[in-house]
Amino acid sequence: MGRVILLTLTVMFMLLCQGFCSGVFELKLQEFLNKKGAQGNKNCCKGGLTSSFQQQCECKTFFRICLKHYQPNASPEPPCTYGGAVTPVLGSNSFQVPDVIPESAFTNPVRINFGFTWPGTFSLIIEALHTDSKDDLSTENPERVISTMTTQRHLTVGDDWSQDLHTAGRTELKYSYRFVCDEHYYGDGCSVFCRPRDDAFGHFTCGERGEIVCDAGWKGQYCTEPICLPGCDEEHGFCEKPGECKCRVGFKGRYCDECIRYPGCLHGTCQQPWQCNCQEGWGGLFCNQDLNYCTHHKPCMNGATCSNTGQGSYTCSCRPGFTGASCEIKVNECAGNPCRNGGSCTDSENTYKCSCPHGFYGNNCELSAMTCADGPCSNGGRCADNPDGGYFCQCPTGYAGFNCEKKIDHCTSSPCSNGERRCDPRSLCSAARLCFTNVCKTFPGCKKPPMGCRLLICSMGEFLCSFRCCSNPRGRRPALRLLLIQRRLTDIQSELVLY
Repeated sequence: MGRVILLTLTVMFMLLCQGFCSGVFELKLQEFLNKKGAQGNKNCCKGGLTSSFQQQCECKTFFRICLKHYQPNASPEPPCTYGGAVTPVLGSNSFQVPDVIPESAFTNPVRINFGFTWPGTFSLIIEALHTDSKDDLSTENPERVISTMTTQRHLTVGDDWSQDLHTAGRTELKYSYRFVCDEHYYGDGCSVFCRPRDDAFGHFTCGERGEIVCDAGWKGQYCTEPICLPGCDEEHGFCEKPGECKCRVGFKGRYCDECIRYPGCLHGTCQQPWQCNCQEGWGGLFCNQDLNYCTHHKPCMNGATCSNTGQGSYTCSCRPGFTGASCEIKVNECAGNPCRNGGSCTDSENTYKCSCPHGFYGNNCELSAMTCADGPCSNGGRCADNPDGGYFCQCPTGYAGFNCEKKIDHCTSSPCSNGERRCDPRSLCSAARLCFTNVCKTFPGCKKPPMGCRLLICSMGEFLCSFRCCSNPRGRRPALRLLLIQRRLTDIQSELVLY
């Protein structure tokens, strides 16, 4: 009955230990020697007394192992507080203990599992017993005891075996033992549990003493916190696996250190998410209104000065010699033909220079150095000295110019229906098809002189209708006035040729 209870407790303990054991006490039985084959009471294993003259008895030897807490005088009696075991029959009198027994579950060394911290000390009782039948392994009968070996020891956790030899009477038992931590247990008492894992509950391995060693890229007490990309902002960034840097709402960038501006913000910055703080020269809700067009676009050219005049507008103050909205046009001072009397014009910055032909001078070659004595008039022109200085030429029909040097190109375009040039009603279509204003006219109103006026005859045989004439009641014929009118006629002819 006691054997059944012990076996039951051993099995329960082993089942319990599968989930909670921290270490194993291992006992390796090596060699047993029973010189006479006698039991502890000196009786032969087969019965009867032994004597020195008799042959040795033949025993069927098995062992009871009891592991207890440390006791200075350990008793072989139960309970075995740390655990125990009963072996099958391992041999007869003297034998080497095998590692396994094929027909049983026995293995050598014998393993006693611990479900608590190894205390470092123990008491070990090993009883060698005899049985008449291999099926009867009861240990309650003291008559079966061959020898009892008791030892008390200090034992540290480790892989090394401690060797021992115990002698009792005529028996000897050679054995060794050690205490090793179960898998995933570490420390002096195998009290530190550490099981490597790589899942949502941790990413680590275990050190020599059971300390957690985080896998690369993980941190924290149980290595559940990933190590983010170096430089990732701790406040605005996070990561779900090593090397990441995911941004929280409102931030962006490789390191999540840039705030996101207000949507649509064009020329602005932010200190916090959704701001739009305008840069210098920009305004508006979205910082899209250009308040400094001159700086941003530099529209003025050729050294002009730019002035901002409002959102997106400007004015340019041009340097002398340039014009246009952006001072992009260079002014040509010669464009208005300022040089007279055949002078040639040279454009300069903000001015011009006239190169005058022989006989003329002045800024615009407007002054003549010649007089009628120099005979300046060409092509039969008649010269008259000007009272104010200089002279003028009376050109014959078909010639024009200041010195009558240009031949008139007769009218060749826009002819009148009668072959003459269309003229203003108060102008004359002359035989040369040129239009002259307020000169001799042939329309009916001028066939006869007005009351008190004399009819003046033009050099071309036409009538001169001039109200100035009407101021002369006696009809005097002022020669100088006529010459001036003729000179005006010549100038008009010259201008028509030029155009």
